[in-house]
Amino acid sequence: MLPVSLLVAIVLSVGSLSPHDVHARQTVIKVAGSSTVLPIVARAAEAFSARHPHMRVMVSPGGSGVGVKLVGHHLVHIGMVSRRILDNEKAGFPQADFHIHVIGRDAVACVVSSEIHDAGVTILSKEDIRRIYVGEVTNWREVGGPDRDIVTVDKEAHRGTRHVFMEYIFGISRAKTPGVDLVTGSNNEQLTKVALSNAAIGMLSHAWLNTDVVGVGIRDGETVLTLTDEHVQNGTYPMVRDLSLITDGTPTGPASKFIAFLLSPDGQRIVHEMGYVPVR
Repeated sequence: MLPVSLLVAIVLSVGSLSPHDVHARQTVIKVAGSSTVLPIVARAAEAFSARHPHMRVMVSPGGSGVGVKLVGHHLVHIGMVSRRILDNEKAGFPQADFHIHVIGRDAVACVVSSEIHDAGVTILSKEDIRRIYVGEVTNWREVGGPDRDIVTVDKEAHRGTRHVFMEYIFGISRAKTPGVDLVTGSNNEQLTKVALSNAAIGMLSHAWLNTDVVGVGIRDGETVLTLTDEHVQNGTYPMVRDLSLITDGTPTGPASKFIAFLLSPDGQRIVHEMGYVPVR
């Protein structure tokens, strides 16, 4: 369940659902949700508005759970999600007819601070990661790294990245993680926390990896799973998810046009340019 204060703040930021004039006769399309999907939609919004000057796309973050709730409450035209819609979310909006529009694919990486990777921790077993998050392993030397306390970074419970990561590591998306030191929200916040530490572990969309925050291979049984575009496309990497837009019912009018743009060759080019895998 999202904190009431968070939902209210996002509702205030996106305003009411009815399209309105911003300058002269400009129609507004309101979009909110996943911070993973947001960079794609924000870039597409610029290109779309350049082609349709009478339309403006207003994009707000908040996480996948926020996207579902705001669509369910009819406070935005389009929600952004980077995970499946949960059964309890559907039950919370029995009148909603959620339609899912997949615009790209992404993979979630288990990441560590570059100092830890450079010290030799380039592969972690699935069990090692689980034990770190429950607090059974607290020093990097226990998994072949330097003698340094582990800074374990989690994400907010409603975040799509966390759902995908926890479903693979624990088998349930709402896994409890008593070994966690920090909880972050957006991908940008997670990236910053891990980068500023010299001993952190976390979870991140692969499009956000850089020289300071490095993905590790995951040993699952006898197999080491590495995150490459090829492994994402052929399904051999396990933490892969659809990046989607959701609407209540079949989209019409400006919302329909914007979704169609994202699925067009120009829209799919933006998906690729932002570091994700196109679906067309």
